Amino acid sequence: MGWTISHGTHNNGQISPSYRSISVLGQHLAYVLPASDWRAIEPVFGDRSGGPFRVPHNEARRIAAVLRRAASHRKMPADWGDLARELADSAQNAATARQSWEWR
Repeated sequence: MGWTISHGTHNNGQISPSYRSISVLGQHLAYVLPASDWRAIEPVFGDRSGGPFRVPHNEARRIAAVLRRAASHRKMPADWGDLARELADSAQNAATARQSWEWR
């Protein structure tokens, strides 16, 4: 089981990471980000129930910027940085389209 995230860069326009992958990425994000950046993304990567949710486009834009900073952090493992960048691109795509970023 996993998430289906809108505005992805794959052929179907979605990203489908496992719940576990997002949980582990959240741990890495919490480690590398300053508290103010973590607070900006915590509604998405904090302790979630796994239920579907939407992120408004203006918030998705902020989250994309934070994810890009985290992906480039020297303490972020490369493979998790790749996932963070992919999610940043997805969030930015939603923001650019002025659409909600959907997680199902």
